[in-house]
Amino acid sequence: MKYPYLLFDADNTLFDFDKAERRAYDNVCRTHGLACSDSGYALYRQCNGELWHDFDRGLCTKEFLLVERFRRFLARSGQSAQPEELNRTHLETIAGSAFLLPGALELCRTLAADHALYIITNGVEASQRSRFRLSPLVPYFKDMFISEAVGCGKPSRAYFDYVFQAVPGLTPENGLVIGDSLSSDIQGANNAGLDCCWFNPKGLPRPEDLRIDFEARTLEEILPLASL
Repeated sequence: MKYPYLLFDADNTLFDFDKAERRAYDNVCRTHGLACSDSGYALYRQCNGELWHDFDRGLCTKEFLLVERFRRFLARSGQSAQPEELNRTHLETIAGSAFLLPGALELCRTLAADHALYIITNGVEASQRSRFRLSPLVPYFKDMFISEAVGCGKPSRAYFDYVFQAVPGLTPENGLVIGDSLSSDIQGANNAGLDCCWFNPKGLPRPEDLRIDFEARTLEEILPLASL
């Protein structure tokens, strides 16, 4: 077996984060008296995406990102509220939203029989740990590496160096990174010299500046790749 160690991203790879995020947005609007609409949600996602992109490039801290996304959303939507309070409600809702993508449980259950599975995530530590505990994935994973606890995040080489040191036997030759994010998962694998599988359910075009060893449109397609 070429890849006995599998390093899975969490959000939108195993967990349905889009569903959890929409639930959180709706709850934020209800709780704080904001207008709730599809266009408003699209605006929030734009603000959020901009800042996570900056975070992946090392241009801002996670603490800044979490509040600034709501500050920008409020400014661009012309609404008034306390961004710190919006973020608090959002994170509390996310923490209780352990939705899995279809097939995630079956995939992990099958792979755990002869692979060592780990989660690698840049998500908010308290929310990620809560969602993981609430999910049925717990028995199938050896450990979880969250950027806040590590002290740095994907795609930095330092993050993956920490993972290498923490997982006995893991090397660049026997581990496979599986994730949906080009900027954190795939770039991180490239930086660390690890092979990678891009989970690409939307069929987005491949970038020319990243090494992508495998591509999967469904979670079921990951099973034969991981068992090479």
